[in-house]
Amino acid sequence: MTPSDVTTNKMGAADYRAGFVAMVGRPNTGKSTLTNAMVGHIIAITSSRPETTRRVIRGVVTTHDGQLILVDTPGLHRPRTLLGLRLNDMVRDALADVDAALLCLPADEKLGPGDRYLMNLLAHQKVRTVAAVTKIDRVSHEALMTHLAALGSLEGIDHIVPVSAFTGANMDELVSVLVSQMPVSPPLYPPHAVSDVSEDVMIAELIREAALMDVRDELPHSIAVTVDDIVEVGADGSLRDVHIGQSAPVADAQNAQAAHLRIHASIHVERDSQKGIVIGHRGAKLAHIRKKARQSINKLLGVHVQLDLHVKVSPSWQRDPKMLERFGF
Repeated sequence: MTPSDVTTNKMGAADYRAGFVAMVGRPNTGKSTLTNAMVGHIIAITSSRPETTRRVIRGVVTTHDGQLILVDTPGLHRPRTLLGLRLNDMVRDALADVDAALLCLPADEKLGPGDRYLMNLLAHQKVRTVAAVTKIDRVSHEALMTHLAALGSLEGIDHIVPVSAFTGANMDELVSVLVSQMPVSPPLYPPHAVSDVSEDVMIAELIREAALMDVRDELPHSIAVTVDDIVEVGADGSLRDVHIGQSAPVADAQNAQAAHLRIHASIHVERDSQKGIVIGHRGAKLAHIRKKARQSINKLLGVHVQLDLHVKVSPSWQRDPKMLERFGF
């Protein structure tokens, strides 16, 4: 009997549990990295810059006794733009519709005002809270024990699990603890699903991730990406437009009918000077972004991708309500 058979057979059991978990924390506390590690697929982009996560991304973890829908949220921060305000609103909205919250607290950082604000917010929302002490591979055993002892005295946290997404330490325990907090329920997603995010959103995020790798020190917050057109090219040369926003959810994505995909996307910046930074000398930086993004998209979709990127200036888009609506915020 295979693991998938075990999972399928248990799904009808009376004690099966399923529900939603909000991944919350300050910026750069490891939420997206932990989400990817738990799901086993890259569904949320990561970088060392604040505000990397700009959307509520749902990842699905299915085990033999339960299913978790992880709601990866932007890091709660002090907003300086309309975009920042809307990202914080996403966090608060996500907390209203979940069964538990996973609060990410880095092992190599002391508890700060932002962490306490989040704990107060979770207590106010009356959300069951599990604390994941992340990045334990970065500290000594003695330092970790001291950190855990300090957290143990905090009120409002039901469980504390030290983990490392990098080494995999205690990941199974974390999943087990979270499943125990879920209500008794049949699975909410098919057993092999990994996310409900549409392919065009994932493509845009992978392009933005590639861009952040190259220009993270110059303009990390000023970059947005839109997917303008996707054309499926069949093995016989036939063309079929893929309707943006209606492509299949990412779930071990396969596009077996397509010989390749042609994707046209735009990288948006706020000023002409930023456009030059993204393009680089003789287009070298944009070419590198295209190469990195195409590799990630190929891996995501399981099909060869032809990627066409353009850089556009969208003045002050982070403060423009109409542009934010267009970009999906």
